Amino acid sequence: MRKIVLLCAAGMSTSLLVSKMKKAAEEEGYACDIAAYAIATAKEHADADIILLGPQVRAYKSRVQGEVGADKIVQDIDMQAYGTMNGKKVLAQVKKALGD
Repeated sequence: MRKIVLLCAAGMSTSLLVSKMKKAAEEEGYACDIAAYAIATAKEHADADIILLGPQVRAYKSRVQGEVGADKIVQDIDMQAYGTMNGKKVLAQVKKALGD
């Protein structure tokens, strides 16, 4: 089971996207745990398979990478997918990054 973490300013703006990603994962039979948190908690999620950053915090990508380790995948969420809350597209981004 994959662990997917979304980070944003307070962990709240991505909650709708998390719901849509969970629905897409269920439809596709993709085993994963998806949750959103505040960027201030990045270090606590170093065990995630992938960390996605909301558009409002993408400037902190290098800081997050440093906190979770160079071997971890840290990516910006596609802006169009985020803006339209396209959970299926963001899940496809995750699967591509993880090679699933």
